Amino acid sequence: MQLRISIFCLLHLLLLSATTTHAHNITRILAKHPDLSTFNHYLTTTHLAAEINRRRTITVCAVDNAAMNDLLAKHYSLYTIKNILSLHIFADYFGSKKLHQITKGSTTTSSLFQATGEAAGTSGYVNITDMKGGKVGFSPVDSDSDSDGPMATYVKSVEELPYNISVIQISHVLTSPEAEAPTASPTDLNITSLMAKQGCKAFSDLITAQGAEDTFAQSVEGGLTIFCPSDDSLKSFMPRYKNLTADGKTSLLLYHGVPVYNSLGMLRSSNGLMNTLATEGANKYDFTVQNDGEDVKLETKVVTATIKGTLIDEDPLAVYKIDKVLLPRELFKAAVAAAHAPKSAKSRSAADEDEADSPGPAAEDDEAAADEDSSDGGGRVSGGGFVTVCFSLVLGILAYCIS
Repeated sequence: MQLRISIFCLLHLLLLSATTTHAHNITRILAKHPDLSTFNHYLTTTHLAAEINRRRTITVCAVDNAAMNDLLAKHYSLYTIKNILSLHIFADYFGSKKLHQITKGSTTTSSLFQATGEAAGTSGYVNITDMKGGKVGFSPVDSDSDSDGPMATYVKSVEELPYNISVIQISHVLTSPEAEAPTASPTDLNITSLMAKQGCKAFSDLITAQGAEDTFAQSVEGGLTIFCPSDDSLKSFMPRYKNLTADGKTSLLLYHGVPVYNSLGMLRSSNGLMNTLATEGANKYDFTVQNDGEDVKLETKVVTATIKGTLIDEDPLAVYKIDKVLLPRELFKAAVAAAHAPKSAKSRSAADEDEADSPGPAAEDDEAAADEDSSDGGGRVSGGGFVTVCFSLVLGILAYCIS
């Protein structure tokens, strides 16, 4: 009987491990503490909350309402406030015990301000010092201790979930000249210049050459998400791009823009069809957003691309780098059908001649139809399948033990 009970407990734990994730929700954690409500509000407003929730290991240094009021009294823009609050989020786990047992009394950790690429040099790093009398101090590496006021110190632990998330309270807002520098609103940014500087120059050049720059710029105010193919991916596609008509080229470029702001967290939580700037009347020009673990994939039924980086994520504008050019089925579906359809002896020669000049996808693995790519071939078992297997295993072993 004890053996049966032990087996049952072990299998129960196996099922729990199959269905339990690392998920945490910073908004709910801070909602239990009214004195941290202003900090909580601005994490949501700046979309930092979604970034915190999607990361596996994180430390959040919250400040109380009084400290936030001091920050808000300086009348920074929302985008500058986001940079400042990003300094309070560390890409590592620091619980109360770890803070008071820092090796050699001091360490330096990377903040979200550094991780997102907004900080220049090492200005996004924060020094943590275990001081005399049990105090722990926090100071950005580029802070000026003579003019930036008192050092922020550890107050208390708010909530800890080792080793996923630690929420602690510190005494003052972390100050940094780099984080507090004026930040332009996304509506004031030159989108093509932004893309050109961060690995998407070829795509930005096409937008300018095709006269589509104004369409993107005018869409920012109402909300815009752009998926920008990397220079490498666009280079291999250029011979086929040149075969498109002028209208086709414009539609292809606009197909990479969605007229709604989507943070990475929003994309992960709202899988499904997305309309694009090219969508008009009967021309659907849509694609499907689908998660694959931590990756976000874009499926067009001609090609599947993956988000590889963030160029900017400031409501109302988000620009993400992707590893493949998005190919709309409105422009390429004829070639897909021709590639798979059987040919008669009379039509084969003419069809082959048409395909030679077609901008449609070649017989390359990365450009197969999305409904073919989405199969779980190769023996891969999904999360749901794993739980089913475990459950079946439980029932089988229990039946054996009872018999």
